[in-house]
Amino acid sequence: MIAVVGHPDLTAPTLALLEEELRSRLADFARAGRAGVVRAGRGLPVAFGRAAREAGLALVTVLPSHNSVPAQLTEPDRKAAGELLLLSEQVRLLEFDPADRGACVSADEKLLRACARVLAVWDGSPSNGRDATAHLVAYARSHGVAVDVLWPHGAAHRTARGEPS
Repeated sequence: MIAVVGHPDLTAPTLALLEEELRSRLADFARAGRAGVVRAGRGLPVAFGRAAREAGLALVTVLPSHNSVPAQLTEPDRKAAGELLLLSEQVRLLEFDPADRGACVSADEKLLRACARVLAVWDGSPSNGRDATAHLVAYARSHGVAVDVLWPHGAAHRTARGEPS
């Protein structure tokens, strides 16, 4: 399987750039019979899901659960999860609290351990209290998972007010 991790605060133009780049990269994996896996959420997971679908790559979406029942997501993530479910060939439940950052990072680590490759949308910045991308890249590498770092020319983060940085 192939997974994607990346910054949670990417601008809309950056997501559009990434969707195009991901589509071309994922086509090779689709031809090889691989599948992609993504934890449900807005932003990068949806761009990955759309690119996977257009590339012909089977998509597995992971939803948080509590006692084997899907957990409640925030409104923006709920809408994104709905789109991902429509794009997916398979849905898996994973026990974690989507409101707990540590639980989300642990869920991502579990997903990465099951993958042969990770596409990391990462500008090289360190992890902080909101963004665990650097940690997840290091985690994947330390577990022998191949990591391709993507940061297209013109990529940007949103500021706290939602503006490009």
